[in-house]
Amino acid sequence: MTIISPSLLACDFLNIEPELMAFSGVKDMWFHLDIMDGHFVPNLTFGHPIIELIAKKSPHKCDAHFMVTNPEFHGETLKNAGLHNFTFHLEAVMDSLSLIKELKKNYPSVGISIKPNTPTHKLSDEILKAVDLVLVMSVEPGFGGQSFMPSAFDKIKELKKRRESLKAHFQIQVDGGVTDKNAKELIEAGADNLVAGSYVFKTTKDNYKNKIESLRSF
Repeated sequence: MTIISPSLLACDFLNIEPELMAFSGVKDMWFHLDIMDGHFVPNLTFGHPIIELIAKKSPHKCDAHFMVTNPEFHGETLKNAGLHNFTFHLEAVMDSLSLIKELKKNYPSVGISIKPNTPTHKLSDEILKAVDLVLVMSVEPGFGGQSFMPSAFDKIKELKKRRESLKAHFQIQVDGGVTDKNAKELIEAGADNLVAGSYVFKTTKDNYKNKIESLRSF
């Protein structure tokens, strides 16, 4: 079953606990947290106290995407916060493989992300065999509500082929402009984890679950 990961960047921050509880009982979903530092990307979002509170209150696994210049710091300071997946950017570190190995000591799942202009061949075979998830950005990281970039399809297909040839087991996650208009094609290309923000949250709370299911019901 495809995992759907609603991005909390698009939720109502002033009522975040009711927002979380609106997804109780939904199967095969994570909550996606876009964590930005104002340096790696121009925006600034969740700080440590909010991340810890969300992880504590969440009825689902928390998937944290760190768009930061120093993921090593966050990996250490949030190791007891209860996050399920920790994704950092290939472009942010010099030695991704060493960081993956370090993060795996404290997180059940470790992912790596690439920006739209970063080709998939920058991800070495060793990295792909080590990670649990590869996040393909289908928008420029930093802001929600952007339009989907079709170049992501080729990246997903390439990663699926490499996953098969390497006999690796990483999930292929895509984030940015995901809606019911492209979900089917993304899944057919090889994506098995879809991040959706505006599409899910820009509706009434009682419709959130329907929005989730629309992304995997064809």
